[in-house]
Amino acid sequence: MGFEFNFTLPKVQQILQGAPHLEDWYKALNEILPDYDITSVQRVACFLGQTQHESGNYRAVRENLNYKAEGLIKIFGRHFPGGLAEAQQYAHNQERIANRIYQNRMGNGPEASGDGFKFRGRGLIQLTGRENYTFFADSIGENVDNIPAFLETFEGAVQSACYFWEASKLNALADQLDIKKMTKVINGGYLGLDERISHIKNAMQILSA
Repeated sequence: MGFEFNFTLPKVQQILQGAPHLEDWYKALNEILPDYDITSVQRVACFLGQTQHESGNYRAVRENLNYKAEGLIKIFGRHFPGGLAEAQQYAHNQERIANRIYQNRMGNGPEASGDGFKFRGRGLIQLTGRENYTFFADSIGENVDNIPAFLETFEGAVQSACYFWEASKLNALADQLDIKKMTKVINGGYLGLDERISHIKNAMQILSA
């Protein structure tokens, strides 16, 4: 099944203005979106708008955990029961931070296992945790140990987002243009809702031309 409209590189360049590697992103999007029935103007616009926000305009495909101690307490305070003094031992060490905050959840082992850092957020819609990595690996017939590197490729970043999109039934919300509910599913809240709406409306206008 192909696209229901003319999906071209110039349109993607216009939507994702300023993003790096646009030819590579377009190639991956063009090849993978139809596999997940993301083929109508509305579905593609919603996918592009949401992933544009999630990835900082297709620049970030790996979670940034470079926090200072105060940030760790503010955002992840429950993981640092020793307070600021404990958090200071982790500040700006992304590997230690990931292993602490993601330990013993989402299929990860304890802090010493290293799972938190190995399976930290990656992709255009960040896939996080051994369990989610395993589900995605199974969906494409791949070994989970190969997934961290794959998610940082153009194909892997797009395909993992498509996998999440399909698993979360976001095509149905895109058909309804229910951007608020879609954002809740992706974000867990409504962070950046106005920007997401703006991105999607812009993409719909360009893709419809």
